[in-house]
Amino acid sequence: MIKEHKPYTPSRRHMTTPSFEEITKSTPEKNLLEPLRKTGGRNSYGRITTRHRGGGHRQAYRIIDFKRDKRGMEAKVIAIEYDPNRTARLALLEYADQERRYILAPVDLKVGDAVMAGPEAEIRPGNALPLSAIPLGAMIHNIELTEGRGGQMVRTAGGAAQLMAKEGETAHVKLPSGEVRIVRQKCYATLGQVGNIEHETEVIGKAGKSRWLGRRPIVRGLAMNPVDHPHGGGEGKSGQGNPHPVSPWGQQAKGLKTRARSKPTNKYIVKDRRA
Repeated sequence: MIKEHKPYTPSRRHMTTPSFEEITKSTPEKNLLEPLRKTGGRNSYGRITTRHRGGGHRQAYRIIDFKRDKRGMEAKVIAIEYDPNRTARLALLEYADQERRYILAPVDLKVGDAVMAGPEAEIRPGNALPLSAIPLGAMIHNIELTEGRGGQMVRTAGGAAQLMAKEGETAHVKLPSGEVRIVRQKCYATLGQVGNIEHETEVIGKAGKSRWLGRRPIVRGLAMNPVDHPHGGGEGKSGQGNPHPVSPWGQQAKGLKTRARSKPTNKYIVKDRRA
């Protein structure tokens, strides 16, 4: 549910925020937290590898069970929680042996529901099964690429892939981007669509909110000097000139394919997302 606000400041007029009405627990599990150090977009050499990162609110990382490797044991959902590190909500599970784990909360998963992982699990949201045990046409998320490695695809709010076909030891999965990809049937996936569907309609509203999220300002190359960007300089208000749209380092910014033609995973793509 998205909440609108009274415009008591100009920036508040269009800002929207989640209502958080699905959240049932405000404090995270202490034994499922890890410290999260800010990088500012810099690698181990101190060089910026991702621009426009820095600042932001202090956060702790929530350890999430992407592997769903506690097979054959039923768990009960005891809370739905907020995670500052991702767009999806978290479901806190408690197993019969009192162990607690976080998973991504799918749509319609509520406190008190029972979930399970394993080939014999029922076909309902929150249960994790190998692709071989999931019926065709089912909506899935948190999909493994390598058996036992844990879910790597379709983990963002509102995300859902569809199981299209099965052939031999592999299955065809249609991803949210429209890409159809080959995945081995032994790989696990979780049933249902990731919750917090309305996240994409949220309006940031003001620059300060981006700073809370650790996003620094992005300056147009056109507004810089020639020493700082290929688009910079010119008398008065000028256009981009030649070379036309490029990055600060001269690489074309529109239309240039940067994916390697010899990428080993190309053979797993049945239909390209741009097709």
